Amino acid sequence: MYAWSPSLAAAWQRLLDWVAAAAGVDLAVIDQSGPTNLDELWARQDMGCVFMCGYPWALRRDRPALLAAPVPSPPRYGGRAAYVSDFIVRADGPHHTLEDTFGGVIAYSTEHSHSGYNAPRHHLLKHVSRARPALYRAVLGPYVRQRPLIDLVVKGEADVASIDGYALDLLRRHDPATAARVRVVETTAPAPSPPLVASSGIDAGTRERLAHALVTAHHAADAQPLLADVLLARFERVTPADFEVFLERERAARDAGYPKLA
Repeated sequence: MYAWSPSLAAAWQRLLDWVAAAAGVDLAVIDQSGPTNLDELWARQDMGCVFMCGYPWALRRDRPALLAAPVPSPPRYGGRAAYVSDFIVRADGPHHTLEDTFGGVIAYSTEHSHSGYNAPRHHLLKHVSRARPALYRAVLGPYVRQRPLIDLVVKGEADVASIDGYALDLLRRHDPATAARVRVVETTAPAPSPPLVASSGIDAGTRERLAHALVTAHHAADAQPLLADVLLARFERVTPADFEVFLERERAARDAGYPKLA
């Protein structure tokens, strides 16, 4: 989910290798040179330590086991296992506010993404009314992943898109030239960070060793620079109740008559 540049993919590889070694669990890290379909990945029965967006996790009946959630280190996350979605426009383009993009084109990754769809849909509710039930003349998607949304905005094929704010922070660190080509015009309310999960069929002892390695990593001197490289302060335990907010925001949009970005 967060391998948005080669150096970033390598940074996650180093951290996951450390977690596997600390937990004494043999994890095969999936090669992201050809991006894996996330729906297929999350349906696998051999997930050991995989990022999963909290919205599709909350939607599922057969939920994978929760290991831990990341606490991003940038100040805007308040030291919590939370993230935000940023509405981005082209840095050298004409749009300076979110309202400037109304009447234009919005792009999205997939309808079951919180940062790419559920969060912007909820955020836009305050602008929707009976007199103005649609805010955009066109909605482009799905593009499955969020990284292509940046390219669409930069090329001018979309006026705006909502992307994972933590991922954008990571891109600023690992690929600042690309990140500088977009500008954030508005940010959504925080939501629980995408957790690391394991398939429910993985034995409980293995899952617990992985969870323990994650939540204690910030105490290990050799893991601290690995966490810093992916802008993490630490990992912390989470519960199913933490992710009910995703369904609440979905219901709010549907109850308001705005079930789809429009």
